[in-house]
Amino acid sequence: MASATLPFSQSIAAGDHGSNVNILQLIQSHQEKGARLPPVVEIKTVLVNSLRGMLSTFSKTYNGYPSGSMVDYACGEDGSPILAISRQADHAKDLFANPKCSLLVAKDPEDRTDLVITLHGDAVAVSGEEREAVRSAYYAKHPDAFWVDFGDLLFVRITPKVVRYFSGVATTPLGSGEFSGKEYSAAEVDPIHQFSKPIASHMNKDHTDETKLIVQHSTSVQVDSACMLDVDSLGFNVQAGYQGSTFKLRIPFPRCAVDRKDVKTLIIEMLQAAKSNGN
Repeated sequence: MASATLPFSQSIAAGDHGSNVNILQLIQSHQEKGARLPPVVEIKTVLVNSLRGMLSTFSKTYNGYPSGSMVDYACGEDGSPILAISRQADHAKDLFANPKCSLLVAKDPEDRTDLVITLHGDAVAVSGEEREAVRSAYYAKHPDAFWVDFGDLLFVRITPKVVRYFSGVATTPLGSGEFSGKEYSAAEVDPIHQFSKPIASHMNKDHTDETKLIVQHSTSVQVDSACMLDVDSLGFNVQAGYQGSTFKLRIPFPRCAVDRKDVKTLIIEMLQAAKSNGN
């Protein structure tokens, strides 16, 4: 069973003490005011940087009933998901019969309280002249996918019609909503998010105390631990520990980061501010 990060309100409600209520108010106020990417940019950034989702098709075998398949994917330049599927697969046969489909992507598959995105669209086989560019894009995300050159493999692009998103309690300030395919395709991808893995890995390996100090200073809550999850131009997300429970928090930068080097500069500035404040 997938684990779930508790919403902060639930994680501290058991004691129901006045101090806990005050802490909850601090957290809620902080999260509501924290800078984050515009929704369409955040949604596209998550989709483009994810690798796997649930493809839903209309089953040709079972009289049109919905059918789901876990699939790896990459995104083209406009953010359209690209799949590499066998012509013999049931979902391929479904798409040949009816190209309407959806791709569901969870930002954190292990946490059902986090962001979930569903892209609805029409599947279109990639033409011969596009195949090499699409193959390169897919290989960039899935370097071990040697099987894409097998004879029965077909690249399929899902042309977005509607993109819907639902933010669970872990990302409540984002809200829920939808965008048209045109709005989604026209949106930019955050340029800093691509560095999330090396930045978060470095901070979590060598600077856990510093991350905790920054979170304590930013939220005014004396969290017991803080693990950096991902980074974007306007801030970073952490999984924090407090009184035996864990929850996710958004920590905004004091300004927009312009490049990877600037992220380091901002983190140092935030750490210096935390230390000077006596945290």
